Amino acid sequence: MTLTAGILLFDDAEELDFVGPWEVFTMVNAVLSLTGDARRPLAAVTVSQRGGMIRAAKGLRVEAQHSFETCPTLDIVLVPGGQGTRREVENRVVLEWLARVGANCQWSTSVCTGSLLLTAAGPAKGKRVTTHWAFVDDLRKRGEAAAVLDDVRFVRDGHIVTSAGVSAGIDMALWIVGQLYDPLFARRVQKAMEYFPAPPYTAEA
Repeated sequence: MTLTAGILLFDDAEELDFVGPWEVFTMVNAVLSLTGDARRPLAAVTVSQRGGMIRAAKGLRVEAQHSFETCPTLDIVLVPGGQGTRREVENRVVLEWLARVGANCQWSTSVCTGSLLLTAAGPAKGKRVTTHWAFVDDLRKRGEAAAVLDDVRFVRDGHIVTSAGVSAGIDMALWIVGQLYDPLFARRVQKAMEYFPAPPYTAEA
């Protein structure tokens, strides 16, 4: 049976928050095929409240494949961050959908400020979480998480996995692949992506 990862989309979601994990999840089947691995494939789908087109934070337009009503059963749900989270955290329809889906997923995950939604909706409430470094204090002030960690790429608490900002979602998605399959397979996915971060400049802390 195929595993299914659903990526939530909404206006003003940060592009790399969802595109990075999408690349990881969709690379899985290519690596399975190339290596003759007969384990379960992984399908990635995009979903938004009503389906259709969304405009991401930097202007990228993406068409969600499913609405909440047509979304298939998910094994993984991923919530991106971005400016839109500040609006969607007040969207009762989105929060109720996340609460329902997150309760039945093998993994409920977020990238960046997506952890605001995942805690507000319930799945990450009372859990150890992380978020983009610039929003750690904001998430702490909300008082919904047991602890908000900083200086980490991602945090697991039970079936909840939250990552730091933007590019950290790639690391988290690779870890998820390692849990679904095994670490060696995840390294093969990483190699297929040529994901070996070596930035030309080191950011100051």
